[in-house]
Amino acid sequence: MYVLELAGADDPFAAYEAGTVASDVEVFAPGLARARGLGDRFAGLAYTHRASRLVGTCDPAVSDAVALLSAAGIDRSGTVAVRAVDVRGTTGVDTQRAERELGSVLVERGFGVDLDDPDHELRALFAGETCALGWLAATVDRGFGDRQPGERPFFQPGSMDPKLARALANIAGARPGATVLDPMCGTGGILLEAGLVGADVLGMDAQAKMTAGARENFRELLDGDWSVFRGDAASLPVADDALDAVVFDAPYGRQSKIRGELGTLVGDALAEASRVAPRCVVVGDRPWARPAGAAGWQTEAAFSRRVHRSLTRYIVVLRQRER
Repeated sequence: MYVLELAGADDPFAAYEAGTVASDVEVFAPGLARARGLGDRFAGLAYTHRASRLVGTCDPAVSDAVALLSAAGIDRSGTVAVRAVDVRGTTGVDTQRAERELGSVLVERGFGVDLDDPDHELRALFAGETCALGWLAATVDRGFGDRQPGERPFFQPGSMDPKLARALANIAGARPGATVLDPMCGTGGILLEAGLVGADVLGMDAQAKMTAGARENFRELLDGDWSVFRGDAASLPVADDALDAVVFDAPYGRQSKIRGELGTLVGDALAEASRVAPRCVVVGDRPWARPAGAAGWQTEAAFSRRVHRSLTRYIVVLRQRER
């Protein structure tokens, strides 16, 4: 069993993404989830920081954590560092005291202390009503800061943050051997992240400016297979069932006329997506679950993420109904 340290403030969304590479993921405390197993694509997650092999859980007090560690069997040796975290400031625990007292238990067990480059790291995670102890097993270093929209060769205002784009790509099913299409690709941010985790990516947009800009970004930042072309999301030049997933950020519009036009556009795009792939993730400034149902999709999950006072992003994860 593993304990996952989740990123961001939306634990259900983070856990759902983690479930694309880990098994039986379940949130059990603020910022923490359990997982039964880890996949080999763990390092590609966006909203998980670390995974540790779980020693056990107890009440969120230093004395309880010390008692838990003292009673635990330990099948390792060498040098160690203890890192204690008050997750999101939910417990007020004295983390320095926790590190000191837990470290003393390990020294008594024969470990040496190395705070810079230890053989093993014990994580003491105090969160809400729980403390979880675990041996660090995997970390995520995603390099999102190097791929912020303004740092890419082609940029447009309103481009999606790469962290969310990576999560959407993972949820859609991006991985080595998969082919993913974004029929409204814009500057290519979602597909860029899909390509970086190993998928072959296809980008399409109605605007020549966007397709040219996406090509520029991919040439600079992607090594894998990709293609970008101009076209209509409601009429995809793709054979039936030719792809593994479709993912797109639908246009946003608040005026009634635009809303009606968008409803038709997105509904037609969803119908085409259902023809070419068994899985789809659609994002927008409103939930698109109802048009997706009319287009032949079944909703697997839905999330809302507040961007600022006047914008909430709605994410709908879809799977194809049996034909």
